[in-house]
Amino acid sequence: MEGHNSEIKRINFTAFRAIDDREACINFMDGHRRVLEIFGITQITSAKADWILNPDVYVMLVTDGDTGKAVGGGRIHRANRINRLPIEDAVGYMDEKIYQMVDDYTDGGTGEVAGVWNSFEVAGLGVGSNHLSTACVAYAQFMNLKTLFGLAAPATYRNVVRGGFEPVKELGNNGKFYYPKDDMTATVMFNHDIVNLPLALEPEKTNILTMRNDIVQTKQVVSKIGTDVTLVFDLSRI
Repeated sequence: MEGHNSEIKRINFTAFRAIDDREACINFMDGHRRVLEIFGITQITSAKADWILNPDVYVMLVTDGDTGKAVGGGRIHRANRINRLPIEDAVGYMDEKIYQMVDDYTDGGTGEVAGVWNSFEVAGLGVGSNHLSTACVAYAQFMNLKTLFGLAAPATYRNVVRGGFEPVKELGNNGKFYYPKDDMTATVMFNHDIVNLPLALEPEKTNILTMRNDIVQTKQVVSKIGTDVTLVFDLSRI
């Protein structure tokens, strides 16, 4: 695995509207499905394909800068009272209060960061998930969103909190649900101000604000296996 990881020298993070790039969406879906299958997860609301046709979905696709292979990604869904957010489908049948909560914030501009995944190639480098979630929150403001929902697995909970989210304790068991399987849990999270990010921690807060001011930028990082990796962020398409 490490030998394969070391081949990735550049990682591109590219944002776009889902309906504008069908091929990139299919690459996203194929990669997401492969990762879920490895963990035996076959039923997950954020892996449904109908979002490709939703004009209020935007994608952050993570690719190997040399091969173009999809190695990760995430999506931002804007609530529109036509298409339910993935989080509504995920937990609504267990706690219907999520429907009213989303509706209450829709007029002010709310949405969800969903379908976040990383391939083992990127996970092994230790540079993927935090930069990905940061880029998604940065981009969400360009979608005229003010607040964001999210569903955090135990492995991603810490990164989500660092981005300014907190658990929605009114739902489920202090925000927790058994999802996507009976032996797994996830926590409903909410960021009540993605513009000013009062609860975000450093360096995530500064990174988000910097991405909004410099929508195409390059960052040099050292992976956890000691290799140099170039991260290229392009948030220019909206």
